[in-house]
Amino acid sequence: MSEHRYRILNVFTAGDDRLSGNPLCVFEDGQPFSNGTMQALARQLNLSETTFVLPPSAPEATARVRIFTPTFEMPFAGHPTLGTAHVVRELVHGAGDKVRLEMLAGLVEVSAVGDTWRLQTARKPETREPAASRRELAEMLGLPMSALEDGALWVDTGAEQLVVPLADPGRVRDAKPVPALLARHATSEKRGASMAYLWAREPGTAGAIVARFFFLSGQSVLEDPATGSACANLGGWMIATGKPLPVRVEVRQGEAVKRPSVLHLDVDAAGRVFVAGRVVELGRGSLEL
Repeated sequence: MSEHRYRILNVFTAGDDRLSGNPLCVFEDGQPFSNGTMQALARQLNLSETTFVLPPSAPEATARVRIFTPTFEMPFAGHPTLGTAHVVRELVHGAGDKVRLEMLAGLVEVSAVGDTWRLQTARKPETREPAASRRELAEMLGLPMSALEDGALWVDTGAEQLVVPLADPGRVRDAKPVPALLARHATSEKRGASMAYLWAREPGTAGAIVARFFFLSGQSVLEDPATGSACANLGGWMIATGKPLPVRVEVRQGEAVKRPSVLHLDVDAAGRVFVAGRVVELGRGSLEL
């Protein structure tokens, strides 16, 4: 048997609460693992994502990273990117506060000020209209049609997701997605995964948004506490729908699953999308295989 070191982190933590945000496991050296073993380890740990650090194949990259949920590999995801960058800064001599991570979606630039990390999306947003009607989307979310705003879109800035604007934060909190309808109306053509990102602006604030991210696992709907890729896709949604740029908002997520999280979304005047949040390392360990 051999020993394989890993770290446990929380990403997009809220304030000084070290047990907030979205948990992540990072294996410091993924070279000994096959694809099947990586997937099995992610299933064993059963976190939103588990990542594996590998030597880069692109000369301009600091490290290569593979991202696995308990059921499938992802080309890009926000909180694994920021959390893995936090680890790579220590692992790679001379990496410093600016790293480039090579992912299936492309090269992702990540930079830090202290323990707050910021990524720039790997690609410009690609969008398409959902096939489902407004009525069908409302039924899918367990909401009345009046709860939905116009403009639901599939958006891809690295990982395609269905972005659905709602009328107010109360509607976001009330959502109760129906598993069979989520599978029917919110399954990505690119990824084959079913998911929906719901959001609404907090009234009386210039830059605060409440969001929830639902995804299908088997026959059950699960909720993610903090979804950096969906936050980036919200930036892509703002570009695609012609919102005035630049945009700077704070996105609050995770309340319903008792993992309060804070994500910072910036879209500059040139249409570049950035997502930032605080990263906390909780502990380190090893597995024997």
